[in-house]
Amino acid sequence: MSLEIVLISGMSGSGKSVALHALEDAGYYCVDNLPPELFQSFVELKHHSNKVAVAMDARSAQGLPQLPAQLQRLQQQGLVPHLIFLDASTSTLVRRFSETRRKHPLSQDRIADEHLALEQGIEKERELLAELRDKSMVLDTSDLKSAQLQSYVKQVIAVPMGQMTLVFQSFGFKHGLPTDSDYVFDVRMLPNPHYEQDLRPLTGLDKPVADYLHGQQQVRQMQQDIECFLDRWLPLMAQDHRSYVTVGIGCTGGQHRSVFLVEALARHFEKRWPTLRRHRCLDFRGRFLDLATQYLSPAPAEK
Repeated sequence: MSLEIVLISGMSGSGKSVALHALEDAGYYCVDNLPPELFQSFVELKHHSNKVAVAMDARSAQGLPQLPAQLQRLQQQGLVPHLIFLDASTSTLVRRFSETRRKHPLSQDRIADEHLALEQGIEKERELLAELRDKSMVLDTSDLKSAQLQSYVKQVIAVPMGQMTLVFQSFGFKHGLPTDSDYVFDVRMLPNPHYEQDLRPLTGLDKPVADYLHGQQQVRQMQQDIECFLDRWLPLMAQDHRSYVTVGIGCTGGQHRSVFLVEALARHFEKRWPTLRRHRCLDFRGRFLDLATQYLSPAPAEK
């Protein structure tokens, strides 16, 4: 029975506890804050489950430099773990620590200014985890709710390891640039269905919007250009032992053009590579509509 391993790492305050809860729900035996020095021994133990997940972060700062060599040894043994790195913007992390009044594990007591000490601790942590981040699937949790993050983690672990995985994600520039994308393509110059009255309330997942955009020569040319770029360079990335490549497609609101292109690109590449789709703004939009329905629907009549 082969062992499935997930290693969750990332910035303190980025949501590792939420990710571990998602893995527990998926049947993984989870350990939080395992010292890196014990990682190899932990993997070699006989577990009651063939699925294990470990979370590590800056709390084990002294042992982290040993981790890349341990991961390489595991790969030589035929064990390829899922590496998931949770990140967030510095401003988001500062806000989260301030709200919870927790101390950052790398903040220095000798700095009188607590805000400055927190920011310096975060930047030191980024430097410490940079090598591990480069080897991992990066999830930017700055604007994610717990349910979204849990859903994304479950998507990642569902993909078989051993082959490079592509992630195509749509987003809206008006909501900010995602920091977890390896490549970002700006498609705001393309014809916008927002200005078509019948199409405005729909999304790029709806057939009328897809038909409209597919009928635009500029949209087809943009899709072809992105496909040509990725067709040229993805094989070399795979040869360089990249495990994940995340491609962001951004339009103004993340509702029409970017969503359509993510779906079209995913269909093109999923025949050759394991492929995931994400629609950041539609996920948020769906949560908002669910909440609106919950709170604005009339109460059921009493019997």
